[in-house]
Amino acid sequence: MKILNMGKEERQILLGIPILFLLGCGAHFLYELSGSQFLVGLFAPVNESVWEHLKLVLWPMILWWTIYYIRMARRHDIDAAAWFMGAFTALISAQSVILLLFYFLQGAFGIESVVVDIMIFFLGILLGQLIGLRQYRHGSSVSWLVPLMLIAVLIIFSIVFTLLPPNIPLFENPGTGLRGIFEID
Repeated sequence: MKILNMGKEERQILLGIPILFLLGCGAHFLYELSGSQFLVGLFAPVNESVWEHLKLVLWPMILWWTIYYIRMARRHDIDAAAWFMGAFTALISAQSVILLLFYFLQGAFGIESVVVDIMIFFLGILLGQLIGLRQYRHGSSVSWLVPLMLIAVLIIFSIVFTLLPPNIPLFENPGTGLRGIFEID
């Protein structure tokens, strides 16, 4: 019954779950399909590292939350601070769930499976969107600029660490041992 009492924007957050999953899955192959175009590599994974796969959540979520806000903010009187804090919370939650579950299952149980990785990805999006929805409902006491700046920091980290990845396993392609778009060893 609670889903019937939701506002349109709240339903859109939930509707985003399967759409974000499909967008993320499709984005997985963009870099390779583009012929390894540099610009595409800033938005799509350039290798099989865990870090690069976080882009599968980053860009679709940013687009989903931003486009909806631009299209519907005035019509539905959406509070920008609450909306973008919800977006940031969804994004950071989804990425955290993916990182924690991936390393927990691999480290504690030695599980390495594409099927499990896909399930982790879906669960990250699901929990991220639900946590973002909860944040949106509770509002935000900060300016809308704060979550936008935090999202900008995530974007900057994503780009910088694609170009100049640190020499730690998070950034390493498990198949080749190389890191980043320039394939540093």
